[in-house]
Amino acid sequence: MDISIYKKNPKTQFLAQEYERLLNAYKDALDTMKADELLKELAEEELKEIEEQKKSIISQMDEILEKDKEEDEFPNHLILEVRACAGGEEAAIFAEDLAEMYQKYSVLQGWLFKKIDESRAGLGGYKEASFEIKGRDVYKKLRYETGVHRVQRIPATEKSGRIHTSTASVAVLPIRKKITIEINPADIEIEFSRSGGAGGQNVNKVETAVRVIHKNSGIVVRSTSERSQAQNREKAMAILLAKLEEQSREKEARKHSEERKNQIGTGDRSEKIRTYNILQDRVTDHRIKKSWHGIENIFNGGIEPIINDLSEFKI
Repeated sequence: MDISIYKKNPKTQFLAQEYERLLNAYKDALDTMKADELLKELAEEELKEIEEQKKSIISQMDEILEKDKEEDEFPNHLILEVRACAGGEEAAIFAEDLAEMYQKYSVLQGWLFKKIDESRAGLGGYKEASFEIKGRDVYKKLRYETGVHRVQRIPATEKSGRIHTSTASVAVLPIRKKITIEINPADIEIEFSRSGGAGGQNVNKVETAVRVIHKNSGIVVRSTSERSQAQNREKAMAILLAKLEEQSREKEARKHSEERKNQIGTGDRSEKIRTYNILQDRVTDHRIKKSWHGIENIFNGGIEPIINDLSEFKI
């Protein structure tokens, strides 16, 4: 049996060494059985015991590799971005509503939810904002949230009572441990600045905020959440890698769109996926043509029924 795959993985290296030790012990027991008839019975017992131990170790190593495979497909770490689209100031308010919805859902799930960067609109809300979310099954649950979300409601500032339709986009970017994209240092430009907002005197005096520009793709990433420049740079680079991987995945998905009929949508952030109709107290996901009521509860983080229905849906 070839155990080289187990020896390459740091999580199974020790078990692989133990397996090799058992192979040697098995050979010694065989030699003993052949050389001394009096010890044959004892050697046979030892061989049976070694076989059981070998099976147990192989089972443990296979389980570890399977978990690694699942974690690579569904990592427990992601970046969530919200961006105001059509609708002006109302779209920015809706973008913040969505961010708060995911934050409240994360609290209910026991996940870590942390703001990385934000750009606020004049009357409140987000022009755009990015957040880091960590926790068990985080990508598995949120992977179908990418796309354009639409809200239909009467804004608080609307005196005539007209219903406005506004949109905001959501992007869910998994942070994978195995990186398939390589970045040439010559292709990136890094800028440093002082972080804005609350944070004490240190924030205002030290250039801790990091802005990374990928020249080839035009992708710009900014991180201001960490205390040090080095930490913000590391986080920004991780986000850039996630964005480049997602861009590559979307390109491949569009190329093979006809082969993706068993999946929900393309995962493209330009695809309109959901409408939140406040007056009718209804949320509709257009991909699976299903609606849910209790919109106040949904905005308070009660999106588990939507998440579950999307995960279980088969086209």
